[in-house]
Amino acid sequence: MAADQGKVDAERQLLLDAQAKGGGAKLGAFVKLSGPGWLQSAITLGGGSLAGSLFLGILGGTSMLWLQLVAIAMGVVMLSAISYVTLSTGERPFDAINKHINPALGWSWLIATGMANIIWCMPQFSLCYEALDRCLLPGGLPAQAVNADTGEVGPPTTKLGVSFAILAATTCIVILNKQRGKAAKFFDLFLKTLVGMVVICFFGVTIYLSMQGALNWGAVFRGFVPDPGQWNNPAGSLSELMSGLSESTRTFWATRVLDQQRDVMIAAAATAVGINMTFLMPYSMLHRGWDKPFRGLARFDLSTGMAIPYILVTSCVVIAASYAFHAKVDEQFLSSDPAVFEQSPTFKGAKDMLLVRVDEESAGKSFDEVSAEMPAVERAALLAKMAELPAEEKKIASSLVKRDAFTLSKALAPLVGEKTANYIFGLGVFGMGFSTIIILMLINGFVFCEATGQSDRGPMYVAGCLVAGVAGALWPLIWDGPAKLWLAILTSSFGMMLLPIAYITFFLMMNSKSLMGDEKPTGAKMLAWNGLMGISVVGAIIAAGAAIFKNAGHPTAGRVVIALGVVFVVAVIGGFLLRGKAAVEAA
Repeated sequence: MAADQGKVDAERQLLLDAQAKGGGAKLGAFVKLSGPGWLQSAITLGGGSLAGSLFLGILGGTSMLWLQLVAIAMGVVMLSAISYVTLSTGERPFDAINKHINPALGWSWLIATGMANIIWCMPQFSLCYEALDRCLLPGGLPAQAVNADTGEVGPPTTKLGVSFAILAATTCIVILNKQRGKAAKFFDLFLKTLVGMVVICFFGVTIYLSMQGALNWGAVFRGFVPDPGQWNNPAGSLSELMSGLSESTRTFWATRVLDQQRDVMIAAAATAVGINMTFLMPYSMLHRGWDKPFRGLARFDLSTGMAIPYILVTSCVVIAASYAFHAKVDEQFLSSDPAVFEQSPTFKGAKDMLLVRVDEESAGKSFDEVSAEMPAVERAALLAKMAELPAEEKKIASSLVKRDAFTLSKALAPLVGEKTANYIFGLGVFGMGFSTIIILMLINGFVFCEATGQSDRGPMYVAGCLVAGVAGALWPLIWDGPAKLWLAILTSSFGMMLLPIAYITFFLMMNSKSLMGDEKPTGAKMLAWNGLMGISVVGAIIAAGAAIFKNAGHPTAGRVVIALGVVFVVAVIGGFLLRGKAAVEAA
């Protein structure tokens, strides 16, 4: 530990000397010592951000670029606040919340973070596997064995083997983070390189599209202007396509577009800064020995290490998705010839909604179910009705088809060839998943240490990392099964519900005289902090309320989320009452 303290002292002195000189010296020191912000970047640039950006581009084109910009800005404000509190006081946030604010808030923050780490590690392993199988390895990975007699699919041995190989690699990287000296420098460099690779892969797509004159940069820049009205109105070209339709037809499509659009807006906002990211930032700084002189570096680190890479990557994904899929459709799907129309690659994803469009009585049934019960002549007539729908409706339907992240490679295929396009996207997607696994494991190590009161240099840190990693590597047995949707709804709803509570807690911590002492901001500085944090808290509450309201109706997970919410509210109220009573008795 002496060597650790000596290194921290040297870094502190380097920072103080650079701050005294100002200008380039200060910037150089900030760049050299940055690190926790890149950890945040590695987790926020994961599968959730990729999926959110993909669907934002498909549904709203470039008109919804503003959403992730606003979400990450609010996140930077709140992460800067908890960084300021932590570095000013030197107290561990979990203990500080329990002592000065409310133990129910502290424990809920800890538990929700652990839940999110374990559950959301699974899709990151899945993302890495898909990238290797579909893009990076020639011929793909071996398929699961199928019994020739029974047709039963064997155990997912290939998926498990590849996943545990990825786990071994991420565990080696995580262990480096426990070290100081050259090992820690290698960890920082590796993580920055991984994030940089992701940025370059997706930024390259936008550069290619721009060089081909395929982008309307005026529309792109207008997309960064906030438009909250998109919550109630279809965005981008879909709104224009609906304008010429009859009122009943417009209502039919607007209902479906808004249902998906709101889901995507919530998901995109939630993945910008998640509950586990609020836990990572303060503990990663304490792990490095940072204190009060590092406060300016923390804000710089968040802006350059997290916000800029996030905005670049997500914006580029939105732009590429918009170019490839927003209000776009293949020629086969536009054909009025039923035989040609049915062969369209878009037909499979759009056929069920088009069925309801031409036959309202079939609502709740799939096209395959309905057509299987029909004579061939009636099926042909039904298909003809769908094929004869106007191009405007077909373009809207195409934008509602759910696609995976790898379909984005089609945006680049005409420019660099299908093979190169697949490799570029595969590399970027694998980097996003791999880096996120590393950080989720790290955060879970901190969670276990705080829950048990152990040092982050001890065995509980490694145990926490491995719990998240092993659970993630078992995704073929859990995440691929019928529990996938239930787990996703439960965790995202509870995590989103707790995010504003974390934000409110940070707000209370910044304004707590007993916690902050003389370091509590005053005057104009306090007004600025409270104004920015207040906006972030209100935004988080609105997003959480929308997510809970939407998911509360789920027959299983919805009831669990509501029950957890009630227990949580009762615990928080009880915590404040007990703390107030203790304060009175102490006085």
